[in-house]
Amino acid sequence: MKAIINRIKNLSFSILFIVALIGCNSKNKNKESVKNHQRITSQNVLSTVIDSINSEIKNGDYGLIDRFMLIQNDELLADFRYNQDYETLVKKYDTTSHQYNFNSTDWHPYYKQTELHSLQSVTKSMTSILLGIALDLNADYNVSNKAMPLLTGYDTDDLDKRKQNISIEDLLTMRSGLQWNEETDHNDTTNDCFLLESSNNWIEYVLSKPMDTIPGTKFVYNGGGTVLLGKIIRTMTGKRIDHWAEEKLFEPLGIKDYYWKETPDGEIDTEGGLYLKAEYLAKIGVLFLNKGKWNGKQIVSEHWVTTSTSPLLKDVKPQWQNVTGYGYQWWIPEYTDNGKTNIYSANGYGGQYLMIAPEHNLIIVFNGWNINDEPEKSTYRVLQDRIIPALKKN
Repeated sequence: MKAIINRIKNLSFSILFIVALIGCNSKNKNKESVKNHQRITSQNVLSTVIDSINSEIKNGDYGLIDRFMLIQNDELLADFRYNQDYETLVKKYDTTSHQYNFNSTDWHPYYKQTELHSLQSVTKSMTSILLGIALDLNADYNVSNKAMPLLTGYDTDDLDKRKQNISIEDLLTMRSGLQWNEETDHNDTTNDCFLLESSNNWIEYVLSKPMDTIPGTKFVYNGGGTVLLGKIIRTMTGKRIDHWAEEKLFEPLGIKDYYWKETPDGEIDTEGGLYLKAEYLAKIGVLFLNKGKWNGKQIVSEHWVTTSTSPLLKDVKPQWQNVTGYGYQWWIPEYTDNGKTNIYSANGYGGQYLMIAPEHNLIIVFNGWNINDEPEKSTYRVLQDRIIPALKKN
């Protein structure tokens, strides 16, 4: 009798286990079904918006656009290339072949007729990533370190005391305190970026600038500060930034082709000189959406990704349409009152954008070359004005 009772107990347990297992599987299937339904709905919604944007680009509403990519939930939903006849378009301008003549078709927007597209100031965000990797791997340094002692080979001992107090973080957040004008047209001969790119020693040019205010107190967009960051990375790692990038970022992500402008003093142009294919730029977006991981390997720390893309400074461009924040060389076009980032972006002259909306697991890449004429619409607004509102309706 006991044996029969035990068999019944065991049978009851087995039945309960099977029922529980079926229940779990059913719940998992339901969850997956809901996710798939949401994904398909999202794709259907986006398909209509993408078609509309593509038509407007073809119509010229956004000026000269070379590439438009959109990735959501690891799926490529849009990838459009637009052929522009730049040779004809720039004929009325000076087309002398020089790496800082933006109307030279040898150099812009593509490098030497390849698919490598000028990223302009998106380069700054890439420099930030490479600095983050250097800091992750070297406990002797942090963002509070003073910048001047790390500019090896340059005499910084007799500089203004305020200049001596510039920290790495001040450079990252564009609060160096240096007197700098980069708000006018790039061809304006009083523009510091123009003067920097015309000089024979970029670091000396930046160091020669007088102080305007106390470091860490005022946001002033300054590519010269990013040039100093490139040199600081070299001091920390013992490698020029392009070689550091190959080893620690490009190779792990499978970025095989790139071009990076070299300055007359043998350094690398970290404020705007990098060229990548749009596909490779999208990989950077995937890396950041995955909080610094690529194929399960941590390339740059999650802490660096989060801090870089947080609105450490708020409303840095009051003249812009939206309240815009700034992190470590990343723009924050949309964030909440409590500092949560909704969108962050790497922006470059002419219409280079890598824009990321973490909540929607979405990446947009735009390449363009609107340098001579202002288009009717800006691709910078596409994510905020077109894509996200469409997703929120469903």
